[in-house]
Amino acid sequence: MGPQGAGKGTQAKHIAAEHGIPHISTGDMFRAAIAAGTELGKQVGPLLAAGTLVPDETTIEVIRERLGQDDARDGFVLDGFREPSARRTN
Repeated sequence: MGPQGAGKGTQAKHIAAEHGIPHISTGDMFRAAIAAGTELGKQVGPLLAAGTLVPDETTIEVIRERLGQDDARDGFVLDGFREPSARRTN
């Protein structure tokens, strides 16, 4: 855990490569969906543009679908998501 730009994603990529498991980045998935113009992209694009968090339910569903793919069967490094109970409330 750390602030943006601290190198979490870079370290996640190194760990994933070292162990031969996928680096799963919610930010990368959201940006790809926006670029592809998918329904998910249309839903999250305005949220990310406004600097707000994507709702937990949406993020969890995207992660659940991704983790169901064969390459994640033996492990994965999840980058860009904190469990809802770990989020600050203001």
